[in-house]
Amino acid sequence: MGRSSRASIGKSFLDAESAWSSYRPYSGARACGGGGHGLMRVRVEGDSMRPALMPGDWLLVLRGARIHPGDLVVARLPGDPGRLIVKRAQWHGEDGWWLESDNQRAGGRRDSWDFGPVSDIVGRVVLRYWPLLRRAR
Repeated sequence: MGRSSRASIGKSFLDAESAWSSYRPYSGARACGGGGHGLMRVRVEGDSMRPALMPGDWLLVLRGARIHPGDLVVARLPGDPGRLIVKRAQWHGEDGWWLESDNQRAGGRRDSWDFGPVSDIVGRVVLRYWPLLRRAR
């Protein structure tokens, strides 16, 4: 599948890697399709999106997809566009989307409460495909 890289999501991380292509829209990430659309897969590490997302979850992300309040999205970290974050879109204003962590108590979590609205949304999470089943915790 190729090399994978780590990108920060607050104190959490995404491993972004292509399933089918070698097009590289940002540092270290490999995404499917050309231009601003296509699929990419990401691996979650960290606790900022618990309970919806757990460390080790693999997600399928549709780049360039339409975003609605409540969607899980992947965006570029403001101030460090080479890093990716996964957050929940809350509302859209003139400066971009307000993105929040589901777990506000996670150590090192960063979201719009820290850096304000985000305009550089990469895509919308469309599927958590791994693990197939999650044990009750």
